[in-house]
This record gives sequence, C-alpha cells and structure tokens, in this order.
Amino acid sequence: MGKSKQITYVERDVSWMYFNHRILQEAEKPTVPLLERLSFLGIYSNNLDEFFRVRVASLNRIVDNENVPEKNRKQMKRTLKTINHLNEEYSAEYSKAIDKVFEELEQHHIRLINETQLGEEQRDFLKRFYYDKLNGSTNPIWLSAIDDLNTLEDNRIYLVVKKRHIGGDGKVKYAVIKVPDRVFGRFIKVPLSDGFDNIMYLDDVVRFCLPLIFIGTKPSTYEAYSFKFTKDAEMEVDNDADYGAMEKIAMGVSSRKRGEPIRVIYDKDMPREMQRRVFERLNVQELDTSLAGGRYQNHRDLMSFPDCGHSELKFEKWQPVMKPEFLSETSVLDSIRHQDRFIHVPYHSFDAYIRLLREAALRPSVKEIKTTLYRLAKDSKVVKALICAARNGKKVTAVVELLARFDEESNIKWSKRMQEEGVNVIFGVEGLKIHSKLLYIKSTKGDIACVGTGNFHEGNARVYTDYLMMTARQGIVSEVAKVFDFIDRPFSPMRFKELLVSPNSMKTRIIRLFDNEIKNAREGKPAWVKIKINHITDPDIVNKMYAASKAGVRIDALVRGNCSLVPGVKDMSENIRVVGIIDRYLEHSRILVFCNNDRPRYFIGSADWMPRNLTGRIEVMTPVYDEDMKRDLLRTVDFGLRDTTNGRIVDGYGTNRIQPVEEGEEPFRSQEQLHIEYNKI
Repeated sequence: MGKSKQITYVERDVSWMYFNHRILQEAEKPTVPLLERLSFLGIYSNNLDEFFRVRVASLNRIVDNENVPEKNRKQMKRTLKTINHLNEEYSAEYSKAIDKVFEELEQHHIRLINETQLGEEQRDFLKRFYYDKLNGSTNPIWLSAIDDLNTLEDNRIYLVVKKRHIGGDGKVKYAVIKVPDRVFGRFIKVPLSDGFDNIMYLDDVVRFCLPLIFIGTKPSTYEAYSFKFTKDAEMEVDNDADYGAMEKIAMGVSSRKRGEPIRVIYDKDMPREMQRRVFERLNVQELDTSLAGGRYQNHRDLMSFPDCGHSELKFEKWQPVMKPEFLSETSVLDSIRHQDRFIHVPYHSFDAYIRLLREAALRPSVKEIKTTLYRLAKDSKVVKALICAARNGKKVTAVVELLARFDEESNIKWSKRMQEEGVNVIFGVEGLKIHSKLLYIKSTKGDIACVGTGNFHEGNARVYTDYLMMTARQGIVSEVAKVFDFIDRPFSPMRFKELLVSPNSMKTRIIRLFDNEIKNAREGKPAWVKIKINHITDPDIVNKMYAASKAGVRIDALVRGNCSLVPGVKDMSENIRVVGIIDRYLEHSRILVFCNNDRPRYFIGSADWMPRNLTGRIEVMTPVYDEDMKRDLLRTVDFGLRDTTNGRIVDGYGTNRIQPVEEGEEPFRSQEQLHIEYNKI
C-alpha cells in the first residue's frame, strides 16, 4: 500500500497482514532452500486460516452488532475492506510463488502430476491404493440432500462433483466429498517415471477414483472442483478481547453467527452454476470473504511435503547444544543455587529443563512443585516428569490453561491424566487467561523458580526462540510463589517489587520505565531502550514510545508480528527503529532492556505489549541480574537489529524492505550467527 497520508497508529489486524506477508516474502527468496520455501508457503496459509477464524470473525460480529457505536462499526468495516484488499493482492502473489517453487522442483526431478498425466503403472497403483486404503474413506453426499453445508467440518478440503449420465437423459447430479487427508496425508507418492519422483495431491487421487467411488450408479462423466470454508471460531474470540467492552457486547449477542462461514476459497474454474449452489448452502454474507483461488486449497499441508530424499533442498540441521552445567553429574538444583542458569532454545537443548524437573521429582529435599502450563506437547515429557514427582510423594500443582487457542483438546487430555496420577490440576481464573510461564520448586535446601518467555513444550522448543531463567534469588523466588497465590485469589490486592505482573501493575511499571528514560534524556543523560517482542499494539504504550522518541530517547525494537507503531516519522517517532525477522526459527522471546543512565535494567517474560496481555491475562516478566545472562540477552537483541538477510524494516505501511548491508560489511544473518556462537561452548 502506498503512503497516502501520515498515520500514527496501524490497526492491529492490518499490521498482522503485513507480518504474514513477510512470511510470504521469505518463501519467495531464492537463497532459501526449495523445500523450506514450500514450508513457508504452508505457514503463510495456516496463519491466514487462523486469522480469518478468529480476528476476521470478530470484526464481522462488531460490524453486525447494532449495540456497538456507529463510529466503531465504520472503523471495523474500513479495516475489513483493507484486509480483503490486501488478501486479494497477496493471494495473487502467493499463487505465483507456488508455481515458481514447483517449476524449480522439477529441475531436481521432483514433480507434481495430476489425474490426467498418469501412465499405466501409475493408474494400476492408484486403483490398488483405492481398494486397499481409500475405499470407505470417500463417502459422497448428494448436494440436494444437504440443506446447509455449514454443518460440515470447516478448514477441510471438499470436492464438489458434477456427475453427468452418459447418453440417455444426460441428467446431472451434484455431490460433495470430503478429501480424507487426515487419514492418508495430503501428498501421495506414485511410481517413478522418466527419472522423476512423482507426487500427487490426494485431491487428484480422489478425482481419478471417482468412477470407483460411484460404482453401481449409472455410467457418467465426472468433473470435480475444490473448495474450503472457514467458520467463525467464536469461542476463541472470547479470550482475545482487545476491543474492551465494545467487543464484549458484540460477543454477548450474535449467537445467530455462531459457526457461520466467514471465508470461502474455491477453484476459480468452478462453473458458475456449481458456485451458486455451493454459496447458497454456505449462506455467504456481504462482508464475508469469497476468494477465487487455484485448483488446490489448504496449502498449510505444504509444510509436510515429502522430501523424496533431497536433504540438500532443506535447511542444514542445527543440533541444539546442551550446556555443560546440565551435563554435569552434580546436582542441577545446587548449581542454580550457586548461580542463575538459563537456556535459549532452540540453540540450547530443552532437555536441560527436563533434567531439572526429573531431578526435582527424585530429590527427597523437594517437597512441592508448582507450574503453569499453557500449551502441552502430545507426548509431553514435562507432564511425565510432574506425574513422576507426584508418584514420589511431592505435592504437585499444575495450572492448566484450557482455552489455549486450538490446543484445548490436548490440554484437556493431559489434565485428566495428571488428575488420575495425583497432580492437583487448577484450571485457571475465570476471565483471566493464564499466559505466564512459571515453575516453583519448594525445597528444604532452598527454593528455586523458573521464569520463561515461551511454553514448556518440547515441540515449540525445537522451532521457537525462547529464554528460560532458573534462579534461587530469594526476592524473585518468593514473588513467583506469590503469583501462584494470586492465581488462587486473583482479586486480592498483591504488590510485587521484583516481578512485573499483569493485570496487577505491569503496564504501569513499563510506562514508568519509559518515563525514567524520558527524564534522563531531558537531563542530558544517556537514554535508550532495546526491545525484542512479538507484538506492540497497546495505544498507551505506543503513545508513550512516541513521547520518548520526541524527548530524544533512542528506541530499537525487534517486533515479529503486529506492530501498531509508525517508526521514523519526523517530530513523532524519528528516534524509533523497528525490525521484523522471519527465518528458520520463529522469533518468540520477549526481552526488554532500559538504559537507566548506563546502569541497564533487563527483563524477560511472557507478555507482549497488547491490551489483552497487559490487562486481560496473568503475565509475568522478571528482572535479570546475572551478568552472563545479561550479555547473552543483549547479544541476541543486537544481532537481530544487525540482520541484513532476514531482518525487514517495519515502517507502518507494509513495504517490508530488507535492511540494507552497510558499505564494506558482509550480509549478517542473526540466527545463523547465534548458532555459531553457541556452538563455541
């Protein structure tokens, strides 16, 4: 989008579209290995699905709700139009990117083929595949028998089949088939030909098998076109109330919209009559998004595209480092009592944290363990260690957030298992999502606490960059214990001196830290702020950052996702620079460094600077005192700010330009350099 007029605040959802576009741009970079480019295309698509299920659904409800002030509804309508415009623009770019990647894959003898490009051996293979596996998983439903397609599962791939009788009456019937990708995967390898590895979309396998699927009915010709629809995930929006009372009103009514589709993507070649029939049964509304796309939907499956043995088309594997103090035969608990310890995943191995939990589960001196659990891996070693502790007679408490978006099922399963094994499971606080990442270990030899920036989740720890600090400092440990008391009694007054805790006082104290920098700048003292965070959308924080910039405070920020700031504007934000990094790891850690007149104050924790994090969730950030960890945090932030291969300039307009390489300098990739540094240990 061009710069038509000066803006001071970027709507959260528009800034999200700019962020997701950075992922698409990474998929277009020729320096990224081909199969990784496919993976980025899959991530882009998956992100977009969730965005429409949650955020766009929320905007639609606000627009439709007459109890919301007209001014706000008009603003939301403008936001929706901007989103739809950007979505259309990026979708065209996305289609070109996919075509280009598959063209280049053919140069490596990997190709996609469809049902019209099969040789005899491949046709025989697919017939056997149908009778051995697919038969029974492809069950057509006549479209005439479906009053409301909306009753079907969303975010799945469907084929609308046009079945025309051969000869005679030439009668046409329509049917819908759900593609069973969750059973067989999205991609099927068929026999090689002409020296190529041949891959088929499961959609095309189903197309080939249509005469077998409809066997026993009148001989017919077949046409099949794909579509998918995304429903309003209303339950999710209940926990994401960034619009305050206005959105709560919108969510309180609108039960009529529950589960209605808010985005439909369909094959652009689908005949108009077929489109009409599908849309009628989906009840697509004026503000809902209908997008004509390509032959294939659900591109998130590209994240699992088969590599056909071509490891050279993927990123070189970077093995996580196990820090020496976690390999030692001496007690990890004692080591932490001697000095604060930390890990930075995925550069460091998450097994260090698992070792800490296992030792706590076994040591007789440990009497009690408390932890918060936001997302849980399917085969969670963390939960297994907690169960082990409970079996060994420890008092174990797990605060589980059941409404962690799209992880509810896994969290419920593990909660039941923990309860069966004697773990005291607490399901959080009504109205306050518990997003903090905490562990408290009570021991007769001295208590220990851990505060992290990310989930205690082995899968996340392989791809998310996160810090975890382990400490025996009494001031921090006692306040971590107090947070668990706060969770038990969330509306009782509690004051925290060391920790920044929301909704208690985090926002106020962050603003106070900025005020201190403003004061120092006006007095001619050193004044700067360095931030690494996922999102900045809170209007009060944004305005305070502008005030700091005007006072002469230099602010350098790494912001991965939503950014409502408009940096670099004369007399408003000329001292603010924002960089967003998209690379092989998802940037997830939250790090704050305030100059404090050359006596820098460091913080890490779970909170982004969004209204929901600062006022609607239980979040914790801890000060960092250990000098080794401070140096490590500052290096991580400074490396990110130097990134000229994967760091894009966030300017408020979505241009997303890569940071330029200074004359005489070599290109600098922050994640690669961190990997190199950590492997020097």
